[in-house]
Amino acid sequence: MYRATDSRLNRDVALKIVPAALANDEQRMARFEREAQLLAALNHPHIATIHGLEEAGATRALVMELVPGPTLADRIAQGPVPLEEALTIAKQIAEALEYAHERGIIHRDLKPANIKLTPDGQVKLLDFGLAKAMEDSPAVQDISNSPTLSAVATRAGIILGTAAYMSPEQAKGKPVDRRADIWSFGVVLYEMLSGKTLYTGETAPETMAHVITKEPEWGALPATTPGRIRRLLERCLTKDPKRRLRDIGEARIAIEDYLANPGAEAAARAVSGMAIPTATEPRWKLVLPWAGMAVFALAAIVGIWRPWTRGSSVRQNLSVRLNSVLGVDGILNTDFGASAVLSPDGTRIVYVVRAPGGVQRLYVRSLDQLQATALSGTEGGWDPFFSPDGEWIGFFAGGTLKKISVHAGGAITICEAANPRGGSWGEDGTIVLEPIATGGLYRVSAAGGKAEEITKLDAGAASSTHRWPKILPGGKAVLFTTATDVNTFADASLEIVELPSGARKTVYRGGFYGQYVKSGHVLFEHDGTLFAMPFDLNRLEPTGQAVPVVEQVLMNTERGSAQFSVSETGSLAYVQGKEVRSLVSIDWMGKDGKFEPLRQTPGNIYTIRFSPDGKRLAMAIDDASRRDIWTYDIERDTLTRLTFGGMWNEMPVWTPDGQRIVYSVLGSNDIPNLYWKRADGAGDAQRLTESKAAQYAGSWSPDGKTLAFYAIDQGTKTGFDLYTMTMEGDEKSGWKPGEPKLFLGTPALEVRPMFSPDGRWLAYMSNESGTMEIYVRPFPGPGGKWQISSGGGYDPQWSRTSKELYYRTNDQKIMVARFTATGDSFQADKPVLWSEGQFAARGTTAINFALHPDGKRFAVLKTPGGETEQQFNKVVFVFNFFDELGRKAPTK
Repeated sequence: MYRATDSRLNRDVALKIVPAALANDEQRMARFEREAQLLAALNHPHIATIHGLEEAGATRALVMELVPGPTLADRIAQGPVPLEEALTIAKQIAEALEYAHERGIIHRDLKPANIKLTPDGQVKLLDFGLAKAMEDSPAVQDISNSPTLSAVATRAGIILGTAAYMSPEQAKGKPVDRRADIWSFGVVLYEMLSGKTLYTGETAPETMAHVITKEPEWGALPATTPGRIRRLLERCLTKDPKRRLRDIGEARIAIEDYLANPGAEAAARAVSGMAIPTATEPRWKLVLPWAGMAVFALAAIVGIWRPWTRGSSVRQNLSVRLNSVLGVDGILNTDFGASAVLSPDGTRIVYVVRAPGGVQRLYVRSLDQLQATALSGTEGGWDPFFSPDGEWIGFFAGGTLKKISVHAGGAITICEAANPRGGSWGEDGTIVLEPIATGGLYRVSAAGGKAEEITKLDAGAASSTHRWPKILPGGKAVLFTTATDVNTFADASLEIVELPSGARKTVYRGGFYGQYVKSGHVLFEHDGTLFAMPFDLNRLEPTGQAVPVVEQVLMNTERGSAQFSVSETGSLAYVQGKEVRSLVSIDWMGKDGKFEPLRQTPGNIYTIRFSPDGKRLAMAIDDASRRDIWTYDIERDTLTRLTFGGMWNEMPVWTPDGQRIVYSVLGSNDIPNLYWKRADGAGDAQRLTESKAAQYAGSWSPDGKTLAFYAIDQGTKTGFDLYTMTMEGDEKSGWKPGEPKLFLGTPALEVRPMFSPDGRWLAYMSNESGTMEIYVRPFPGPGGKWQISSGGGYDPQWSRTSKELYYRTNDQKIMVARFTATGDSFQADKPVLWSEGQFAARGTTAINFALHPDGKRFAVLKTPGGETEQQFNKVVFVFNFFDELGRKAPTK
């Protein structure tokens, strides 16, 4: 760009020289001139005027208005732009784009360097439409080039725009429309507010890759950024153009409304059904219109609203319950901790949702919105909890503790957590968690690092656990749940550990999943009811009796968890229902999706496995106090108990000859090891391993000499890995297990190894992609790997009668993939649904279906009465909940 003087009109102008390589191309210059004529028709105060084209020999130039002042890039280089100034600039940019879009012109290269700020505060957009004029056909686009072609390209049409500001569809070389400018507008506004570039890379291709794959780092925005402006940015920076803001005029209106009355956030939220809380208004009244639209008829709203108009005495004592749908297509995963968690200020809620395709992830929803937003990077995540300021969410996934901004962006790993049971984020920036299910509590910095133990299990206990920690206000103590029997928490206790001394004391016996709330109570679950107990935070002890406050709060006595959450502002969110754990029967399921009774007597049954001849089933059954291995003779309808030792016996696996069953036993050392026993019950169980690693059987090689299993070292808290172990000897001379050998160890979790019928392949589950999927590797290796499932896969099972590999989906249906295997090469077809039949979910420590040796039918666990697993897609909100606590459980 050059400064020049128009001698005919005696004015200063800007001169943009067209590269010689383009000036000699008659076809391109003809297109360029036509486009310049179109752009010359633009007459807007915020668009630099195009005066004309000049030609001197082989040189051609575009004559433009000379705009004084710095560029927006110069302004951003000085630091973040204050909110009001940034919005004033953004409003003028939006006005210019709106004017151009209405005339069919797209900028395609909007960036701070192309935006001038005049001394009188006016915005001028430069270089309007040049990239569009130089566009080649899509067939010759090369997305490896990124700079603005109007300035530096030697070929026209290689790529449109500048890498850091182009939309994802631009970066992919796809045709674009006005929504590409909307994306760039969002990037520019983001950079003004944050003072930092949204997407960067060492090279243009790397930057474009980040544009395509990475979510914006919403945490970089100032904490004071208004909610309406954040939502505008989210709409502009949605990668899918079909879900992006449709018209830049909408952005202009949103900014104008805010600038006209910055303090009227309440009025803005009222438009979408919610007002900002004030000191004199209870939150339920302000959120009521939003929730009412979702779940109540008009008459119900009126019935609730009328008491509000009768006086302050009613307002101060009225708690209101609203039943709300999730705002997302899917169901809550209630297997572990709370699946719907309120932010501390009560304005947001995070859900753990399993989508129809089987993928589980976290969704966040503002309570002034009807829809929830998926948090990319949280696939497979569960048990979320907020940071004290509500800006971050901690969660567990893939054997690790992670965090993610509520405004999206990438998930950040904090530490290992192989088999966790709860976390809590303290005011001092530390997180307390239980990383391995059957251990003590640990503390780690939210910034990452090594976790340090803060509680130890009681010496001499047959089995114990410390879980579901909640840091108390001030950070001087942690409330948690403990039990001497990890099979059931019906008689669990609430304990407190003081920090940093480590002193512990029991505060209540007979409850679990405790949480302190700012009304001065400890809430906990017992027998499907939420109880409240007055509690002195200074003395760390109860000051009154526990009383029931809410009935039918969904619980899980197997894990000691409950589905409720309370904000610091006095709102309660909970899932209504009975205990998640339920009795199941065993049914036959055919390819037609129909069910026939196999064993109708209901029981608390978990893993089921067929004997090699298909005449018996091995299974794990709970009786409320322990879990044992049983065998079931199908023809005789006889159930026989096989195990009597230990507290927790699970994962039975038949030997290929059907003579023995190997299984895991949780004994006095709190670490499951491998045992086996004759399937007819004769003789004593023989211990196969002595290890500090928790071990679970997978399958036997066809010759019965090698056992594949998976193990996790609780000392290092790394993920599960795959191992093999040989068995030497016979019944007469005695069996001697060999030393376990690592087959596959990675930072991801690898579990459930299953030998193919010919012993040449091992199928297994891994979450290396962020979601549990089925993979196959050659045995004994080495060799490659092949991913079989897509969108989630669990519990692989080989057919003995055909070249087919089966697995279940997250929504309890069976998929099948046909395969061919030649030499060291394994090729699988795309999996297809084997049957429409759906059976009962039994959690991650169970295998709820078994392929019969004939390869034609499955035994499945089914809820009696023909029901499938419980489907939870609603959350109950209780506003002014602290008022209710004050009436039912008054504090002293």
